[in-house]
Amino acid sequence: MTELSIAGTWTLNTWRKMGDDGNWAYPFGKHPRGILIYAQDGGMAVQMVVADRPKLDTADPIGGSAEERAGAYSSCLSYFGAYEVQADKVIHKVDAALFPNWSDTEQARPFVFKDNELVLQVKDAEGNVTSEILWERKAQSAAG
Repeated sequence: MTELSIAGTWTLNTWRKMGDDGNWAYPFGKHPRGILIYAQDGGMAVQMVVADRPKLDTADPIGGSAEERAGAYSSCLSYFGAYEVQADKVIHKVDAALFPNWSDTEQARPFVFKDNELVLQVKDAEGNVTSEILWERKAQSAAG
């Protein structure tokens, strides 16, 4: 599998996490919104959000009350950097992230790739899948 085989723009279908009780939970609901871009030059960016996020009571994009900002932060996950495919995993080399703990780190994501679907996984230290993110390849427009 080469970088070019996953290169392109992907639309978020589902993000599910395994709960402590062994059941799947949907942190951003069953119909989240998101985009994942793997550029042919090795750059990448991802953004996932809760559908229908409430608007903040401000016109300032970095304003709002502490409570509003906390709600906005908790309903969005995004980062950008570079990527590299290694066998059955993609390594996200994160330059900066909304979650600051991921900035300047590498996030390994085992994946399953089939036709127009890409499933990225997060595994714990024992190798158990703790999270799955299902992406669908975005159809190219006439301009692209």
